[in-house]
Amino acid sequence: MIAYPDIDPVAISLGPLQVHWYGLTYLAGLVFAWWLAVRQTERPGSPIQRNQVDDLIFYAAIGIVLGGRLGYALFYGLDRWQADPLWVFRVWEGGMAFHGGLLGVIAALWLFARRKGVAFAGVADFGAPLTPVGLGLGRLGNFIGQELWGRPTEVPWAMVFPRDPLALPRHPSQLYQFLLEGCLLFLVVYIFSRRPRRQWSVAGLFLVGYGVLRFTVEFFREPDAHVGFQAFGWLTRGQLLCVPMFLLGAWLLFYAYRVQRR
Repeated sequence: MIAYPDIDPVAISLGPLQVHWYGLTYLAGLVFAWWLAVRQTERPGSPIQRNQVDDLIFYAAIGIVLGGRLGYALFYGLDRWQADPLWVFRVWEGGMAFHGGLLGVIAALWLFARRKGVAFAGVADFGAPLTPVGLGLGRLGNFIGQELWGRPTEVPWAMVFPRDPLALPRHPSQLYQFLLEGCLLFLVVYIFSRRPRRQWSVAGLFLVGYGVLRFTVEFFREPDAHVGFQAFGWLTRGQLLCVPMFLLGAWLLFYAYRVQRR
């Protein structure tokens, strides 16, 4: 096994104020997205202008927070929300879902495109490469906070998380997600987007890529204890949510390269 680097999840503590690494990873992801968006506006034919980047990132941040929280409540905590309607507002108790955050960002980008008079397809393709690094950094935050760990295993790189009540060697699945959904997906989508592409193709590639990678990593990640497996005794909630995401991405690629060509 590899010893877990027991890092204090609280990065900064000032009296009653505590800043967690998880929150800082969100902030770092937004800063990186802003920086990359500024660089992308320098490309010929960019649908977003430099003076629109700040608003774009602001809209996306609101979509991440609201969508991520509401998505977690709907997909993973509906019973708790129904029993305690005010629970959804107590964000300090934890609980964010990527798929909800994605829906929130899609809604936010649609609103941005509508208000700025920009084609939604262009905004979606522009925003797709900005996303993976933030996702990867969020998984590092999960790793530091000892959340969403993996299933028990005997691989040489297994770790025992100090907060695990069973104290079992587990897959560090947060790091798998950091490498796959963060680093690898960013490289694939970013390199693909460097050349002029048909509308919706970059967004479609991101959806397909994330859907495949997340579906795969879920085989190594421990399902949420209060949710468990959802279908056939092995499908998790995260895998089920990846299916429509993958299908939408595949349809966008088909539309971009077959329907638009006709």
